[in-house]
Amino acid sequence: MPDIVLLSDPRIAEVLVKECGEPLVDLRSLEAVRIDRRLADSEGAFAHVRLSVADRLIAAQTGLPRRLRLLVVEGFRPAALQHRYFAASVSAHRAAHPGWDEHRAHLEASRYVSPPEVAPHVSGGAVDLTLCTVSGAELPMGTQVNATPPESDEACYTAYPGISAEARRNRDILGTAMTSAGFVNYPTEWWHWSYGDRYWAFVTGSRFARYGPAR
Repeated sequence: MPDIVLLSDPRIAEVLVKECGEPLVDLRSLEAVRIDRRLADSEGAFAHVRLSVADRLIAAQTGLPRRLRLLVVEGFRPAALQHRYFAASVSAHRAAHPGWDEHRAHLEASRYVSPPEVAPHVSGGAVDLTLCTVSGAELPMGTQVNATPPESDEACYTAYPGISAEARRNRDILGTAMTSAGFVNYPTEWWHWSYGDRYWAFVTGSRFARYGPAR
C-alpha cells in the first residue's frame, strides 16, 4: 500500500484556515442522498454538512450507476464528541500497550480517530458513507463502516489488497464518484471523504482550508 499521511502529521495542523462562512445544511431535506441513522444524535448533527459538501454529494450521486445510492452514515460531529472519541482511543491504546508513551498512543489512535484539532468532521466538511441499492441493501465493501485497523487486520484501509474482487469493485465505484465530485479520501478509512477541511487542503495543495470548526 502507498505511504499514508495521517491526520496527526504536523503538516496538517500547519495548514491555514480561511473560513468561508458556509452554513451547515441538513441532508435529510435532500431526496438525492440517503441517510442512515446508526449514529443519529438527538440534535441531528450527524445529518448536517457544509453547503458545498451537500452540493458535491449530489454530484457524486449523479455519477453513480442508476441502481446505486450513497448512504451517508455521519457528517458533522460536534467538537466535544470528537474529543471524547479521541481520548477514549488513546486510553485504549495505552491500556493495550503499557510500554507506549503518550506520543505513540496519540499517533496510533489517529490512524482511525481524528485528533480534535484537525478533525474533518468537526469542520462540517467530512462524510462517512457507503453504497446501497435502490432498495436500501448495503453493498459488500470489505469491512463495515467505522471498522478499526486492529479489528479488521487493516482491511479498512482503502487500498488494502486482500479484500474480495466484489468489494474492490464497489470501493472503486465509490471512489470514482467521490473523487470526481471534488472529495478526498482518508486512506485508512475507505468510507471517509472530505472537502474544504485541512486534510483536503493538504492533499490537493490548496493554500487554505475553507472550513474551520463549524457551529
